Amino acid sequence: MTGTQLWDCTGKVALVTGGGRGIGRAIALALADAGADVVPTSRTQSEIERVAGEIETRGRRTLVQTCDVSDPPQVEKLVRRVIDELGRVDVLVNAAAISPLWKRMEEVTEAEWDRIMNVNLRGAFLISREVGKAMLEQGSGSIVHIASIAGLKGVTHFGVYAVSKAGLIGLVRVLAREWAPQVRVNAIAPGWVRTDMAKPVLEHPEISKGLLREIPLGRFAEPEEIAPLAVYLASDASRFATGQVFVVDGGQLV
Repeated sequence: MTGTQLWDCTGKVALVTGGGRGIGRAIALALADAGADVVPTSRTQSEIERVAGEIETRGRRTLVQTCDVSDPPQVEKLVRRVIDELGRVDVLVNAAAISPLWKRMEEVTEAEWDRIMNVNLRGAFLISREVGKAMLEQGSGSIVHIASIAGLKGVTHFGVYAVSKAGLIGLVRVLAREWAPQVRVNAIAPGWVRTDMAKPVLEHPEISKGLLREIPLGRFAEPEEIAPLAVYLASDASRFATGQVFVVDGGQLV
């Protein structure tokens, strides 16, 4: 197969959590452009209706199904519907996440900790478990979790988010070992990306200046710059990659 053919996702069914906007939306559309049928999901009906419409204009199959990934019955219902109506799940991209909580750790309440962990880490486990069962049964699949460079370094004021992403990276490594060789599990760790979640920080005049000084490429990423790596990890081009964390941060960790 040629390099282009290896990246082809025609015939694959992909599920993208957090697919209503930001990085998740960009990945959902990139997978559709690569030939996959794509189901974007989030908690917001209007968001996924819009993205599903964009997927349909590309000639791909899709579904509209909201889901709170921290709620087991909703996760089970989502995965069951995808399999019942589209036949299988070949790719899971978990981009669902919340924050930003701009607080030092001694100021964080238990409720704030639980809220972020329930989505960013518990949700990642729940959706991986349900999709993983189906992938193991069918004998193949690729799971891609959207982590963060915050999970690879200590960060101030985003401590809970950073801990949740560090835990997510740990989950990726465990699943990659347990589910090989049938299922590959990897993570993408972006740096600062222009999304709605990061907007309050990236548009703050002083904070943004400090962040840009740490990035050798001198700018923040766009969601569409993360998406091609997700397509690579979803496709047969990455068939020997598992348990890895792929950093896309403009050189910030260098």
